[in-house]
Amino acid sequence: MFSLASIILSTDPKQGGTVQLVMMGAIILVFWLFMIRPQAKKAKEQKKFIDNMQKGDKIVTIAGIHGTINKINEDATIQLEVSPGSYLKIEKSSISMEWTMAINKPATDKK
Repeated sequence: MFSLASIILSTDPKQGGTVQLVMMGAIILVFWLFMIRPQAKKAKEQKKFIDNMQKGDKIVTIAGIHGTINKINEDATIQLEVSPGSYLKIEKSSISMEWTMAINKPATDKK
């Protein structure tokens, strides 16, 4: 029974390191599949979420502030109404997509 380590260690030095090159490529592929690709996908979803916000949407910031969008400004900020007549100016990037979706999802029936 051969293990991966024994195959790598028993390679002929005259082969020029082909096995090591293939292993390095496999490590890079795994790194890309499990680390880089999911983060890029999540960043793309976050950008789409922020671009689709409208006046009247209920949101939660990453700091945990709940409010309703009153105005979307041109300088990548929004005016957030946290209580009637009380407004905060915050960056669009400070909105939590996960928490906002959690408060806006419909309640499920428990039977």
